[in-house]
Amino acid sequence: MTALEQFRKLKDDHFRQDAGSPLSPELKKTFTGLNYFPENDALNLTLDLERYEAPEHVEMQTSKGDVRDYIRVGQIRFSVDQDQVSLQVYESEDDPGSYFVPFIDATAPRETYGAGRYLEPERVGHDRLLVDFNLAYNPYCVYDYARWSCPIPPTENRLSVRIEAGEKNFEPHYPE
Repeated sequence: MTALEQFRKLKDDHFRQDAGSPLSPELKKTFTGLNYFPENDALNLTLDLERYEAPEHVEMQTSKGDVRDYIRVGQIRFSVDQDQVSLQVYESEDDPGSYFVPFIDATAPRETYGAGRYLEPERVGHDRLLVDFNLAYNPYCVYDYARWSCPIPPTENRLSVRIEAGEKNFEPHYPE
């Protein structure tokens, strides 16, 4: 079992069993696991964080209409199937040092959640980030819209390319 397969199994177990799961008790009863793209090594990247000299305060709209405060600290650039793209990198004002990359790509809404997915790059050196799109995940509002309020990726993080990695659309299974 690869490290990614192990991570996905643990996540599925958490969703199925944990009190902190975003799933309702009814969904937990029939939950068989999340849907994922196959592991894609080409989208497991170590990238330079191109820091902005003057990071900007940004208010991100959420699924419930409120706003969350972030700092736009820089951008990452990479290529997907010969196309050069970039994504903005944010830090939460409440959790400095933790990076957040909300994005929408060309797999939405058919294969992935139409309002976007999230990624939390890991620091691996001075202004170097591990950006593993295999870990891209759906916001919790996918599982229970009434219970969660999720930041909506800003226009600047909407990609015209397909990011074929990470979580796919959630398809709950209900008893017949």
